[in-house]
Parts: sequence; C-alpha cells; structure tokens
Amino acid sequence: MNAIATAIEKLGSGQAGVARLLGVTPQAVNQWVSNNRPVPARHVLTIERATGVSRHALRPDVFGPAPKGQGAANDSSQAIERAA
Repeated sequence: MNAIATAIEKLGSGQAGVARLLGVTPQAVNQWVSNNRPVPARHVLTIERATGVSRHALRPDVFGPAPKGQGAANDSSQAIERAA
C-alpha cells in the first residue's frame, strides 16, 4: 500500500473524502493512488495534518527521507509549534 492509500484509509472517508478536503476531483486522487501521478506538493501538508501520514512518505522526492530518530509526523508538528 502506498502512502496516499494509507492516508485515505486513515481519513476514513475514501478517495471522495480526500478529494473534498483538498478541493480536487476524485479522479485526481485515484491517479495518485494508482501511481499514475504523484500527489502535488501543494497538498501534502494538508494531507499530513489530516491523517498523520508523513510528508516524507507522501513525497520523498520533494521533502526528503524521514528524519532519523523521531517519527516524521512528530517532526512536522514540532516545526509547526516552533513557528507559532
């Protein structure tokens, strides 16, 4: 199972629910799940906040590998807290 499929499962509202959350078509989400297209980087942080699936898992080509030693979801929430 790829990272976007995991995120969809965690959200619990299916591909259509993720599409509504992001303001995209269900067909776009289906292309991401099918590995026909990558999840656009502009949507990754919203998916991460809603599901806890790491930006590093969703787009390692953009955000790099997950940091060693801590969970990537914890790293992102700590970064948000530091920025606040």
